[in-house]
Amino acid sequence: MQSFPNDRRTLLRGLAGAAALGALGLPLGRGRAAPPSVVIAGGGFAGASCALALRQFAPEVRVTLVDRQPRFVTGPFCNAVIAGLRPISSITQSHAGLSAAGVRVLHADIDGVEPAARRIRLADGRSIGGDRLVIAPGIDFDWAAIDGYGPGHVARIPHAWPGSADQLRNLRQQLRTMPDNGRVVISVPDNPYRCPPGPYERASLIAHFLKQHKPQAEVLILDAKDHFSKEPLFRTGWGARYGERLQWRGGRRDGARVVAVDTQSRRVRTVGGDEYAADVLNIIPPQRAGRLAHDAGLTDAAGWVPVAAHDFSVPGHAGVHVIGDAARAEPMPKSAYAANMQAKLCAHAIARELAGEPVAETRLINACYSLVAPDYGISITEVYRLDGDTLAALANAGGISALAADRQTRAAEADYARAWYENIVRDSFG
Repeated sequence: MQSFPNDRRTLLRGLAGAAALGALGLPLGRGRAAPPSVVIAGGGFAGASCALALRQFAPEVRVTLVDRQPRFVTGPFCNAVIAGLRPISSITQSHAGLSAAGVRVLHADIDGVEPAARRIRLADGRSIGGDRLVIAPGIDFDWAAIDGYGPGHVARIPHAWPGSADQLRNLRQQLRTMPDNGRVVISVPDNPYRCPPGPYERASLIAHFLKQHKPQAEVLILDAKDHFSKEPLFRTGWGARYGERLQWRGGRRDGARVVAVDTQSRRVRTVGGDEYAADVLNIIPPQRAGRLAHDAGLTDAAGWVPVAAHDFSVPGHAGVHVIGDAARAEPMPKSAYAANMQAKLCAHAIARELAGEPVAETRLINACYSLVAPDYGISITEVYRLDGDTLAALANAGGISALAADRQTRAAEADYARAWYENIVRDSFG
């Protein structure tokens, strides 16, 4: 993978052009008694992006999106909220843009999905079916993976991944009231999980907060892995900005995977037998596909949903698609940008299939920005091609921030990160 040239925005525009998914407004097959319909379960980045894209690619299709929450707190930039750099309102999105685009949005509790009938079953007894069912259930946590930590403990030990606005506020308040010489411990799971670089950005921005307000405090990352996303870039930034106040210990090398938590004392025990006390403890549990996919029997032994990469359909379940974090789409990471791209590909494939056209082959992109500090940004971009029913990274097509870069370049990347967020939100939620 190569480092990005200085004209980064030009490169990204070129990548976006390469990912274009064809002409809009595909004509539907003649002779239908009624226009076809698509029902979407889940209104995060994946579900919302799919709904908007369907309205663009096939305006005649009736699109219904169901989600229990009228407002969606995004994972991207939630770490900036925790560090006190922006308000929660700035990362809280609604579905008003979808409604304005002609999507029927229904906020209701979903009891389950029925793949064979391509139907969403609501908690109030109603059902909503369609010619296609798209499931975007996000992630759930494997609560059995860490002894002593479960849903009943998140008020005291928040995961904030991203969780509710209350969890973000809770973690932020705990940072503000911790001792001036205290310790923050962050437990990071093994792959795969939502937003691979997210925990390291979180540690970075918490370290920035402590440097400003509690300079004797420290951050310790206990990681289930030996290596992590953008590791050289993060380590370089940590050394330049936080020194010994931010420490990382890896799973297999240091036995640092957290296996048990004492929520009352805020102590953790690792697989290596070491114990660590924290003043602020942030446990990010291991993850799997969201409940809707699991309960419908769509997940594999690892807890994720296998899909055919050309349209994100679920093998053995005609007319059913799973997109976003719940899908197995390696080597694409589980990220907001990946969810957005998968949703567009899925929507375009559905539009072409309903029009009686073959699915077009295309390429997908993931672009990921992280903040080491408010004025220190880093990023990575990958391009993926179809390889049968799977994806493969396209050699020499992506890029990564230069390891040796001046302050102006890092500050510019931080600005690009903020612009990236505004653009991905607008593109996904309207």
